[in-house]
Amino acid sequence: MLQNFIYALLATVIVSLMSFVGVLTLVLNRPLLEKLVMVLLSFAAGALIGSAFFHLLPESLEEGGPVFFMVIMGIIVFFIIETYLHWYHCHAGHIHKHGHKHKCPIKPMGYLNLFGDGVHNFVDGMIVASAFMVDLRLGAITTLAVIFHEIPQELGDFGVLIYSGFTRGKALFFNFLSALTAVLGVVATYAFAANVEGVTPYLVPFAAGGFLYIAMTDLMAELKEEENISKVTLQVFIFLAGIGLAWLLRYAFVY
Repeated sequence: MLQNFIYALLATVIVSLMSFVGVLTLVLNRPLLEKLVMVLLSFAAGALIGSAFFHLLPESLEEGGPVFFMVIMGIIVFFIIETYLHWYHCHAGHIHKHGHKHKCPIKPMGYLNLFGDGVHNFVDGMIVASAFMVDLRLGAITTLAVIFHEIPQELGDFGVLIYSGFTRGKALFFNFLSALTAVLGVVATYAFAANVEGVTPYLVPFAAGGFLYIAMTDLMAELKEEENISKVTLQVFIFLAGIGLAWLLRYAFVY
């Protein structure tokens, strides 16, 4: 059991390192990065929706439990958090002498994305740990599957953080901290192995609700602001590619 626990920890650390895939953008200049961010936003919107419908919700339905109730709870909680984050960061204490509101320094969707991704990574850690508890080979296959679906998601997450106002360095750092919740998922799974089955039916659909909220109220709303028809068309194709990749990974790698 201890050996399996160590392997599970190492596996989730490797998965967490995938959050640094955004380091590739450090070699890009600002104008090119801004263009890339809009591409990543389109991809992130599709990947989040695809992850919710092709990964999290099917898994939730297989586990049973109050799936749709928890999806709604996820949407409600994320809405409340974003509402108060927006008020705090964009209104309270950010007023000029002439009464004009200061431009919001960090878009709330950035914090929401970190929170939702943290919940999702925590669940991934639980999944990896559960697989290693059964068999080392199953754990290895599960880890590979998680890595494959984390890479596009982490790219999208990085784009969301950059667009939200984070510097590239801070986006990488906080994205990595969010990814490390997978390690907490492993520890929690081994510490409370007898109760894991009672927790995942609530966490997984909750994360799905959060993903849907971010994608459909924040990211897609931002994408609709584009006026150039050629850029709009490109965004639509990339958005569909994000959904398509999530679908492909669902059936190519089952975990």
